[in-house]
Amino acid sequence: MDELPLDQVRTLLAAVDEGTFDAAAAALHVTPSAVSQRIKALEQRTGRVLLTRTKPVRPTESGQVVVRFARQLARLELDARAELGIADGRGPARLPIAVNADSLATWFLPALTRVPQDPPVCFELRREDEAHTTALLREGQVMAAVTSSPDPVAGCTVRRLGLARYLPVATAAFAARHLTGPLEEDLRTAPVIIFDRRDDHQDAFVRSLTQDGTGAGPVRHYVPTSEGFCDAVAAGLGWGLVPEPQAEPLLRAGTFTLLAPGRPVDVPLFWQQWKLDSPALSALAEAVAATAAEALRAPA
Repeated sequence: MDELPLDQVRTLLAAVDEGTFDAAAAALHVTPSAVSQRIKALEQRTGRVLLTRTKPVRPTESGQVVVRFARQLARLELDARAELGIADGRGPARLPIAVNADSLATWFLPALTRVPQDPPVCFELRREDEAHTTALLREGQVMAAVTSSPDPVAGCTVRRLGLARYLPVATAAFAARHLTGPLEEDLRTAPVIIFDRRDDHQDAFVRSLTQDGTGAGPVRHYVPTSEGFCDAVAAGLGWGLVPEPQAEPLLRAGTFTLLAPGRPVDVPLFWQQWKLDSPALSALAEAVAATAAEALRAPA
């Protein structure tokens, strides 16, 4: 194998982004048969299966390598065109980014407003838990991510952003009903708000109090939005770890009571991005770092 034909590489990326061969064909203005033939030819050239033919199609581990290459190639081409002043008929540049829900709800959107829009840039945000955003980087689905992992994904750089602080809170009425004894005992049975089934924050907090491996109680309300999570705690459905920027106004207003003063939960956040000489990606990284320095806590 001497080279990866660019038309085949771009076709693979289109299939992954669009989800089906038919949709990829429409995006590329070719027939579905041409899409299938190009991808088969690329698989023969690489000697590997690159796509699982599901709906939507998904890249295999080998396919992820080619998808990352294709997305980097597309980004470099757009940057080169912009520097040369060549109009691109495909529209503005696109930056796919993975970010956790709490960052998205508290500090990340202001960072995007700092990114210059000449030439214009389109942000495509993928919401994912900070412990899992690196998977999207490995798969080539995004070019950058807010993550809790300091270990760089292959081909990526890492920058520390700061600490996202969470406070264990509940309403006063909830605490009076469910949290009347030792906190470490009551939290084993009290209703709790959980973001989703991969959210371990509340269980980890209780384990840190009990020291015996016991997590939060069995009555669990799953609320998979950052704003909804805070609202559920404020409604008295359960206790939960709420991001400090959301919790503080409600603590001052008397809506929330702090369950364990002096026991906040700090989650380190990092910025990972592809090692790519891209002005748009560099501008985004600087904007994110500057905003995080203002919004997050500095490591001790």
